[in-house]
Amino acid sequence: MRTANAMQAAIHGRWAVAAMFLANGFLTGSWAPQIPVFLTRLEISKFTLGLLILLFGAGAVTAMTWCGHLISRHGSRTVLRWFGVCASFGLLVVALAPDVPLAAVAMFLFGGSVGGMDVAMNANAVIVERKLGRAVMSSSHGFWSLGGFAGGALGGFAIQHYGHLAHASAVTVLAFVVVLLALRHLVAEERMVTAEHHRFSLPANPVVYLVGLMALLTMISEGAVLDWGALYLRQELGADLAVAGLAYAAFSGVMAIMRFFGDGVRNRFGAVSTLRCSALIAAIGMLVAGLSPSPYLAIAAFAFCGFGIANMVPIIFSAGGNQEGMSSGTGMSVVTTMGYSGILVAPSAIGFVAEHSSFGPIFIAMAALLIVVLLMAGLAHRAEFAPAPAE
Repeated sequence: MRTANAMQAAIHGRWAVAAMFLANGFLTGSWAPQIPVFLTRLEISKFTLGLLILLFGAGAVTAMTWCGHLISRHGSRTVLRWFGVCASFGLLVVALAPDVPLAAVAMFLFGGSVGGMDVAMNANAVIVERKLGRAVMSSSHGFWSLGGFAGGALGGFAIQHYGHLAHASAVTVLAFVVVLLALRHLVAEERMVTAEHHRFSLPANPVVYLVGLMALLTMISEGAVLDWGALYLRQELGADLAVAGLAYAAFSGVMAIMRFFGDGVRNRFGAVSTLRCSALIAAIGMLVAGLSPSPYLAIAAFAFCGFGIANMVPIIFSAGGNQEGMSSGTGMSVVTTMGYSGILVAPSAIGFVAEHSSFGPIFIAMAALLIVVLLMAGLAHRAEFAPAPAE
């Protein structure tokens, strides 16, 4: 009876953490349609907007760096509750900011709450995987993609018809309700008694940093398509604006769908084999996109790349949260911080290179980075799961 109750609690926890992923993606996606209003409302330049967005990233990385320590002290469930509630109000705080100094503070806090929630929910998903004895990380990230799609798709319509404050208020209410419903069903890990409870320190195990490097290389490639795919189609392949916009739409759409099937694939073939196959598929897609003479072939190649990348980050995150000798929060903090740093730093570096070259060679270089992940895939063996033994 105790085993059955524990399994039922784990199942409830699986859907609770999925709801957290959904809320986090919805908040992040809802920020994108607010950006044009943010620019005109504060009467700022694009350069200033870029600095404010950089503060969002700085807040996220700062919170991610410390979140592992907090999880080690208080557990992923408690930390996820804190950050989940705070993140629900992040967009509203930004929308209410009346001037640039307060907007800067609001952006840092919004980024910090969303980033801390990101680490905590990934760490909690690792705990759910351990309790269920099977993978749930890919579908959890699928819920994040679904939330991001909903936030981005509905935001523009809502802002146009009801205003940016009404939109931010509605997003806050919806996100808060989802978080509130999920709070009581989140699972907790068995408390680890380590030195991490008393002081902040970086883990000594070098493997977790190599896993973080895999996350970095994968997310640089993902960020390259997000930030530069449309411009590549527009400037170098002669696509019109409507067609150019399909670059990331095809990539992210296929990626979101595939993530809901990824757990089944990973449970059947294993994390390492799935990661190797996924990295190969993603590398081929990126290579074809970089060599493509046609915008339509490039769109298809980006979609193929999304098919591969879909399950790479979830597997790598799961491996980071299962490192030996450290809490799931500590490993997850290192891997997520390194991974998301790629998305924050890579766009400007890619833009600098593109000014002196072209985007084609850049996407070919992204394919080479994905091959490196393929060669390192054996390091993800900690993401393997065996069926839970019956008691």
